Amino acid sequence: MLRIKSIDTYYGHVHAIKDISLEIKSGEFVTLIGANGAGKSTLLKSIIGLQPVSNGEIEFLGQRIEANSSDSIIRQGISIVPEGRRVFPDFTVAENLAVSARARRSSTAEMKSDIEKVLIQFPKLKERWKQKAGTMSGGEQQMVAIGRALMGRPKLLLLDEPSLGLAPLIVAELMVKLKEIHAAGTTILLVEQNVTLALKIAQRGYLMETGEIIATDTTENLLSSDVIRKAYLGMEE
Repeated sequence: MLRIKSIDTYYGHVHAIKDISLEIKSGEFVTLIGANGAGKSTLLKSIIGLQPVSNGEIEFLGQRIEANSSDSIIRQGISIVPEGRRVFPDFTVAENLAVSARARRSSTAEMKSDIEKVLIQFPKLKERWKQKAGTMSGGEQQMVAIGRALMGRPKLLLLDEPSLGLAPLIVAELMVKLKEIHAAGTTILLVEQNVTLALKIAQRGYLMETGEIIATDTTENLLSSDVIRKAYLGMEE
């Protein structure tokens, strides 16, 4: 579904992404893990067209997209839940979801159908339907952010640090929802600093350090890897 070939990305003179290649097959749940500042969010921004790629290629469903606008990429079937949620605080839940539907140029019937699916996935949003997103809890805002992304009918869903700033109980509930979304047919690329959480929920993982991919394997193998255990899980043999 997604093939990244030797891309480089810069912030000014800072070489943020260094010759990265990765692949995601249709139906997979893949995680990208690493410390803060490793370049994980920059990679997601490069995929979705928010950060220009200096070199290399990004293919989605066999088509080159690295030179496309974000709007075009979203319409092709990629949605992102950004770090920090980034809901529109003065918009209601209904208005936040409608923004995504309009970006996708959904018909009224499609919008209604998609809203019904989001409310089945996140029934609490039905209770908050006319509430401004800025007055909601962090967990509820994350539901809005994910629901907004799902309104774009993504084939590939990118999630950037969805657990950040949320209580452990809310995080656990959120991970169950992500597994349900994946089981319903959406391919997922999850960026997470919470390495244990990410490796337990995903099927395959990539480990980033200072802008480079330094390891890739099944999540089961990565969980038992000495590199992961010592550097990220605080475990020694």
